[in-house]
Amino acid sequence: MTSRTNPHAAAPALMKAFLEFSTRVAQSGLEASLLELVKLRASQINACANCLNMHSFDARQAGETEQRIALLPAWEEAPCYTARERAALAWVDHLTLIADKRAPQPVYDALAAQFSKEEQVQLTLAITVINGWNRIAIGFDLFMAELGWKA
Repeated sequence: MTSRTNPHAAAPALMKAFLEFSTRVAQSGLEASLLELVKLRASQINACANCLNMHSFDARQAGETEQRIALLPAWEEAPCYTARERAALAWVDHLTLIADKRAPQPVYDALAAQFSKEEQVQLTLAITVINGWNRIAIGFDLFMAELGWKA
């Protein structure tokens, strides 16, 4: 299969700006392992094979175990995630599926109990970024090799 449009070639300035923004969000101060769980979870919900491949590799590099990566689709039942991770994963689920799930007060309250106001914004932007990348990759039918990504 070939991609539909390579957004990096079609709109290089915008894609460069989005990549730079993505990098700034990733370096905003949240734990690397937490950010990779967030990226993996949103990519699971969105069924983005490209991003799942990339971020499962990155999660391992950040110290995630195979068990925690494998249990991520059932994070609510798995005992291996911390209260902070659970609050972040619930926020990911609700914001990624916002049209159906909204952002109810109990989910926000759990988030606020674990994350400072600044971290809440950092996490929300990280969720926004990965959902954007998922939509770009799926919408344009992109593959890792076409974008020069390695795993």
